[in-house]
This record gives sequence, C-alpha cells and structure tokens, in this order.
Amino acid sequence: MNDEILLDVKNLCQYFKSGSSELKAVDDVSFSVRKGEVFGLVGESGCGKTTTGRSIIRLYNITSGNIYFKGTRIAAGVRALEEEYFNKKHSCDEKVRALRKAGDAAGAEAVIADTACELKRLRHEIEAAKFDDKHCNKKYAEEEMRRVREQYEQRLSDCPQDRRVQLEKEYKEALRIASKERITNKIQMIFQDPIASLNPRMTVRDIIAEGLIIKGIRDKKYIDEQVYKMLDLVGLSPEHSGRYPHEFSGGQRQRIGIARAIIMQPELIIADEPISALDVSIQAQIINLINDLRKELGLTVLFIAHDLSVVKYFSDRIAVMYFGKIVELADSDELFRHPLHPYTRSLLSAIPLPDPVYEKKRKRISYNPLLAHDYSTDTPNLREISDGHFVLCNDAEFNVYLKEIREHP
Repeated sequence: MNDEILLDVKNLCQYFKSGSSELKAVDDVSFSVRKGEVFGLVGESGCGKTTTGRSIIRLYNITSGNIYFKGTRIAAGVRALEEEYFNKKHSCDEKVRALRKAGDAAGAEAVIADTACELKRLRHEIEAAKFDDKHCNKKYAEEEMRRVREQYEQRLSDCPQDRRVQLEKEYKEALRIASKERITNKIQMIFQDPIASLNPRMTVRDIIAEGLIIKGIRDKKYIDEQVYKMLDLVGLSPEHSGRYPHEFSGGQRQRIGIARAIIMQPELIIADEPISALDVSIQAQIINLINDLRKELGLTVLFIAHDLSVVKYFSDRIAVMYFGKIVELADSDELFRHPLHPYTRSLLSAIPLPDPVYEKKRKRISYNPLLAHDYSTDTPNLREISDGHFVLCNDAEFNVYLKEIREHP
C-alpha cells in the first residue's frame, strides 16, 4: 500500500424518487481509497453501502458530487446542479416581476445583475460535468492507443522483414482493442448474490469471457487461455468451463463471479458483501481467496459488509455508514481500540465471541439518534479527532471526543 489515491469520492449523493418525496440513499459521502489497500465500508442493511458501490461503478447516475478514479473524473452529479440552476432562475424571475409590477425598474435590473454571475457559474459547472461524464472513457482510450503506438513503433523498427507483415497485423489488432478501452473497465464488482448475478443460460466459459468479448477481443484461443487461467486462480478447473451455474454450489458460483471480475485485469475491486449469502464454512475460503488475489494481482479492494469482525480481519481502513452518511472513519485497529460514535459502539457491542464467559457478561449498546444527539442548534459534519480518525459530530461532541482520545491514548 502507498499514498497514491486510486479512488476519490467527493460529496456523493444518490437520491431516488419515491412518489412525491425523495429517498436519500446516500447523502454527502466523501472518502478516498489508496492504491493497494482494503477499504471496508460497514453498516446495517439499508444504510447505503451497496448504493455507494453501485454509484462508483456507474450502475447509477449519481445525483450530485464527483467520483475520481486515477485522477480522472468518471462520474459527476448533474441533476442537483440543474435543479439549483432552475430554482435560482425561477426565484429571480419572480422577484423581477414583482419589482417591475411595483414600478421599481432599477431594483429589477439589480436583481438580474446579481443573479447573472451565479447562473453563469452553474451553467459552466453543468457543462463541465456533462463533458467529463461523456469524454472520460474517450480520453482513456486515446491514452491506451498512444501507449500501443509507442510500444509497436519500436518493435516494428527492429523487426526483420519476414516477420513485419505478422507484426503489423498484431499492431492493427492491438490498436483496435485499445480504441475500445474504458477507464471504468479497471473497476470491477463482485456481487452479493452468486445465484442472481450469473446468467443461468450461459456456460461458465461464456460468463467469464463476456468482458473480453465486449472489449473487442476476437481470438478464441487467447480467450480460452485466459478463462482457464482465471479458473485456476480461483480454485476451479478447466473442466468446469462447459458447465452451467446451477451445477455449482454457492461458494463455487462466487468463485466464478470473482473470475469474471479479475479477467478484466482491474485495479479496483468492489466486493459487495461477497460472503453474506454463503455458508459459514465457505466464508473464510472466499475471504482468503480475495486476499490472496489482492496480493498476487496487486488489487485495491473496496470491501462492503455488515459483519465488523470480518472487516477487521480484512481491512486496512474502515468507514461506518448510518442512514446514508459516514459517521466514523479510521484505521482498522484504531476504530476497534477507540470507537467514538455511539452507532459504531453499538455495532461493536453486537459482535459475538466464542467465549461463554464473555458472552454471559456482554452488554449490548442500543443506538437511538434522537437520544444520543442534539442537532437542533448545531449541525454535525465529519471532523478529524486524531490523525486519520474522523467522526460525524457537532462542536459539543467534538470537544467530548477530543477529551476522550487525550485521556485514553
């Protein structure tokens, strides 16, 4: 792991229309994932973990905020900007009509002048967001094509005449494949349900190879070699490639899902509760497999789960989510040693241990946000209590947490 930021999520909001109201599934979430680390995202069911992962991989068009991958903006929320632009313009028009009706032409012109700069800024942001959203993959494809040209130009200059025709053919094919490259191909997802995420009408070979085919690779021999290699990496054999998903156990199906993800040579894997649908005896195998692949292939993992004991074993840093917001973020050891937010303490108190003496004395901590916080006058935001340890709190809570950290270092 190093200090290079691979994924940077800034002020991510994902709202869904529910009749006349709006459901805030993810509300102003910000975090960054360093290259090579395992970043754990935990919380109870319905807190927005999976929605966050799906928004990052572009399965949803985000409402507002920005998502950067390798320094390139891959998603920008346009809807919120457009709504803000419309509301400001509508408010300005109403004020101008009222002032003109009252005979105050100078006041109306002043309102128009004051609003014009703000509307221009919003228009610029909307256009920039739409441009980045549309052209991030095109820019990446151009970079890949440039890299292929540099690679083959040197080889062609040193190539004997009798092999030049074959090398030119390879160059043309590599250039065609590079033109279809997408930066989002470098982000892959392992889904929660290994049954629902695999097409029952496709063989294992077709399921794993689908990404390569979409990418534009036509060489069947190369595709088969890659499929067999991936099957071997996840602990399955080449003979399994001709079978269908229903012929496998849950753990084997999840291995197929992992093979489908890593065949695209991703840099970031979003593992969306990959073990929650599996038998307890299989869970450790899948966790160890992902861990081994991470080390072998140099992967970065965003690990989504609700089981804190698993996340502690697997993650370098952990973010705790509640009702669409991150309430605490820290290194794994620091979070378990100094949990500060009441919700984090509640989650930790729910972890069972195989010790009957401890279990007999273990006290569950219940979390009721209405009783635990008073945000009527001072609204909370994510603040750094100690180095790398962030907690959602207001001024009064910040002082309490700071005192607690100093007294119990």
